[in-house]
Amino acid sequence: MMARDFIDHYARGIGLLNYATEGLTADELHARPGPGSWSTAQVVIHLADADLVLADRMKRIIAEDKPPLLAFDENKWVEALGYDSQPIDTAVLLFDLDRRQLLGVLRGLSDAAFARQGIHSERGPRTLEQIVRGTAEHLDHHLRFIYQKRQRLGRAIPERFSE
Repeated sequence: MMARDFIDHYARGIGLLNYATEGLTADELHARPGPGSWSTAQVVIHLADADLVLADRMKRIIAEDKPPLLAFDENKWVEALGYDSQPIDTAVLLFDLDRRQLLGVLRGLSDAAFARQGIHSERGPRTLEQIVRGTAEHLDHHLRFIYQKRQRLGRAIPERFSE
């Protein structure tokens, strides 16, 4: 049996967006203190949208033979989908529910399923394991930005996440 640490890493993301944004006011969520040009609110909406896209990719790889996996332009999504006006609490709930639902599927798969591939439109062949690992790392990557933005706003990271 293969090590499934990457599934546990994916699972640990449930609840993290809620904690990362805990106590921030609407003004703080929409401020742009850096790093990057997006506000914390935009990062949260991006994470919810990206997780849905990545979940779709995982499901396609599980259910179909070498399905196409389309890339998307995250910066175009920020503008065109009105990330500034979307409710953060809905995005956080959607993120968590999507992960909870897919987690049950992932935990029930055979080891062989994680070697199944889809064909990404820019990156070529990608295995299910690579997509799950990348999805977990994507959240980690953006949480670092949220924590840095909090620091620049003078808002401490919630104590449960202090290292």
